[in-house]
Amino acid sequence: MTSLLTSPRQDQVVAESLPAGGLDQNKFDCRAVWYPLAYEEDLDQRRPTRFTLLGEDLVIWWEESTQQWRVYADQCPHRLAPLSEGRINEAGQLECPYHGWTFAGSGQCQAIPQQYADGRAHTSKRACVRALPTRVAQGLLFAFPGAVELAEKVALPLVDVLEEDQSEWVCLNTFRDLPYDAFTLMENVLDSSHIPYTHHKTVGKRSNVSPVDLEIVHGDRQGFTGVWEEGPRKGTLGKQTTTFIAPGLMWHDLTSQQFGRTLTVVYATPIRPGECRLFARFPFKFPSKLPRFAIGLTPRWYSHLGQNRVLEDDQIFLHFQERFVQSKGGSPNYEKACYLPTKADLFVAEFHRWIEQYQVQPFGESSLPDRQSVEQLMDRYHSHTKHCHSCRNALANIEKIQTGSLAIAIICLVGLPVASLGLAPNFSLGLGLTVVTGLAFALWAGLGKFKQSFYRGNPIPPRNMPDKS
Repeated sequence: MTSLLTSPRQDQVVAESLPAGGLDQNKFDCRAVWYPLAYEEDLDQRRPTRFTLLGEDLVIWWEESTQQWRVYADQCPHRLAPLSEGRINEAGQLECPYHGWTFAGSGQCQAIPQQYADGRAHTSKRACVRALPTRVAQGLLFAFPGAVELAEKVALPLVDVLEEDQSEWVCLNTFRDLPYDAFTLMENVLDSSHIPYTHHKTVGKRSNVSPVDLEIVHGDRQGFTGVWEEGPRKGTLGKQTTTFIAPGLMWHDLTSQQFGRTLTVVYATPIRPGECRLFARFPFKFPSKLPRFAIGLTPRWYSHLGQNRVLEDDQIFLHFQERFVQSKGGSPNYEKACYLPTKADLFVAEFHRWIEQYQVQPFGESSLPDRQSVEQLMDRYHSHTKHCHSCRNALANIEKIQTGSLAIAIICLVGLPVASLGLAPNFSLGLGLTVVTGLAFALWAGLGKFKQSFYRGNPIPPRNMPDKS
């Protein structure tokens, strides 16, 4: 369980005088937006972290003296070495790995070791590294890739309902780098009608399929809101509302007698063409304390394994689908290329109309990269585990236990001949050693199989597996 909300920090009170997306009302500028880069709990204050936003390599690091996260362009102005390969030195400054130039604050160079003591080269603007404005809110680190002077005037894309009754919300969080565009992710999560089929046996059932009669309540350059009056599971859960905040935030909001209030929140942060980082949040406000207690007992890493399985239900075909859409002309030609005869696709169609109407192009005319193999698409380690504090530690602990169990098995195995064939054979000791040896080897083998779930997923989704008779 994660504490969902944190008080705004780092001078986060902003004057909401400029809309996200810039001032041109006929276009939406994807750089004039705050994007989440990481959950704060997954960042390490002791070392820099690499990330890519809108095709630009960045480095995230913690500045102890100001107690805030800094985000720089990941290039030293000296010889363009990646600062993410450097370290945070004893003075609490980011140090380049190549020649030791150091940086702090809003990107100012603090020292050039190769100059004389009275040298002033480090004070030149050319010695500075580009720094992005940063904010922390609702447990996420945000950065603003556009003009620095605009950042304070643009509001963070936050889920406003989570600011209400903060102590009553309990939240499950996950994230993953996905092998398709941020807009492909947005299109997918705006579509609730795919859940009974795509996620059959994970979070859906085919028997729950029914007409999905969607309505748009309001829409403009900043996004849209909509409603599904009947709601999922053939209306048994109640009305569901949907909010899309341009360009990369959406949530479904559902209140039912059985489960209380449930949100499905998704942020889509564009990394590069054909790749994005998903931040998925599942806040609950339960009518009783028992479910909250049960969620609190679930380790974060364990819930991530299940959430990765759900993401992999559609990971392969979405990777292929977005290439088909691009080959058909993308959003401007979407409703011609795709046959959308029911209102179940209304939010998806509205999303593509928004892209077309406001000429939204995060990467310009860039094409998608070549298709990945199924094995690459099922990678979990590089897309999640290595970046996740909880899963990374769980994997390390599993490997320690596995190593210990193997050592115990070997020691017992070596001791067996002594117990069985020694000068004074001890049957009970020999039997005990045999049992311990077997259990230790079984634990070692079982953990070896289990830890693979941190490295890769199963390409065969549960929906395609035969039903048990």
